[in-house]
Amino acid sequence: MTLSEQLAQYIVDVRFEDIPQDVVQFTKLCIVDYYSSLLKGQEAEPVRMMEQVAQLIGGEQQATAVTGLKTSITNAAFINGGASHVIELDDIHKASIVHAATVIMPAAIAIAEWKNLSGKQLIEAIIVGYEVAFRVGETVTPSHYYYFHNTATCGTFGAAAAVAKLLDLSKEQIVQAFGSAGTQAAGLWEFIEDGAMSKQLHPGKAAMNGILSALLAQQGFTGATAILEGRRGFFEAMSDEYDVTRMTEKLGKQYKITENAFKVHASCRHTHAAMDLALELHKKVEKNGIDFIKSVEVGAYQVALDITDAKSPQTIYAAKFSLQFCVALALWTGEGGFDAFNADILQDPTIRRLMEKLTVSVDKNINSQYPQEWGAKIQIHWQDGSSDVVQSRFPKGDPENALTDQDFINKFNSLVPLEEAHKEKIIHDLLHLETIQVQQLIRTLHPVEHISIV
Repeated sequence: MTLSEQLAQYIVDVRFEDIPQDVVQFTKLCIVDYYSSLLKGQEAEPVRMMEQVAQLIGGEQQATAVTGLKTSITNAAFINGGASHVIELDDIHKASIVHAATVIMPAAIAIAEWKNLSGKQLIEAIIVGYEVAFRVGETVTPSHYYYFHNTATCGTFGAAAAVAKLLDLSKEQIVQAFGSAGTQAAGLWEFIEDGAMSKQLHPGKAAMNGILSALLAQQGFTGATAILEGRRGFFEAMSDEYDVTRMTEKLGKQYKITENAFKVHASCRHTHAAMDLALELHKKVEKNGIDFIKSVEVGAYQVALDITDAKSPQTIYAAKFSLQFCVALALWTGEGGFDAFNADILQDPTIRRLMEKLTVSVDKNINSQYPQEWGAKIQIHWQDGSSDVVQSRFPKGDPENALTDQDFINKFNSLVPLEEAHKEKIIHDLLHLETIQVQQLIRTLHPVEHISIV
């Protein structure tokens, strides 16, 4: 069988009743985390632009965007994909380097709302979507990641898988859906050079493409049956080297969604291990002052420097992708959340002075453990000749350094700009999702009087 056929059989076979309760609970926490970012991100400028384009395109009133716009399933997924990614607090999987929620959940939730499906069906779909996206990402990492944004490329397959499950496609139809998904999988890292809004386009478009691929397959539209491993397929075209065994190893015998990790800092995940360490050192830096610091050495893995070695970011967005800025911010302010990145702090002279004392480099030991470990090391040299060294293998939010259930709720409450009673109701519905229809969740999120019809 082709890889697509093996994945398709896995998707057909998954049933809610067979999923362990701890996996169901973890999946619900993933959804809580998704809505934390989604509801906070709705006001961002790129998201408003995406909404305006969706209004221009128009479409059937099938699903609800986070902005309250009632629109087509593809438009809703497009907007929600961008909104859930824009504040840089969405989930991440280490081995595949995929932010799965921001692609899979917008597509799956739009379909589940449209078809009035159950929370159980949505949980099934999200689990299979994560499984597929993570496996594709693991197969092509690390070479694929240098040019391609894995969330966009590998995430497209995950979105197609989730939607295929919700639409109850046959094994043969799912294979065709993967063919169409793979030929649309795209997303280049060049946007980071300009701080461009393409990063929000990526998950939104990948979610749209996942829906489109599954709907086409439902109508009998064909795609390449070996889109992954074929000689002109995804692996050959988009990676220098790949490990096909990652696609099927223990497939159906584990739940890779439980490997998911979560953000507590509103910046690129590759900055987080170092930021955690900087927060440990904050009190001493605050006590001694900037002038007492002679130099700060930050060690990381090569990929972290490829993406975040930026000495002089000039926008808030660029600052979130600057290891130097993020470490200086955490060292001096003791903060790293959404509100920590703001226009005033961007040009703060103390932060800039601290950045000048800071160097980043590849640490051979840390680099050798990547991508299993996204570690970091910080050494501060003081003016009196003494120094402090701290090191971490796993940033906060990794499975090895996990958040508690309450941490997820606290993150939601700190980010979501709604009244307390409304937030409590949303959390209740999300944590009891298997007992309700998805349309009930949408009504809780968006009371009728707040929905605009276009």
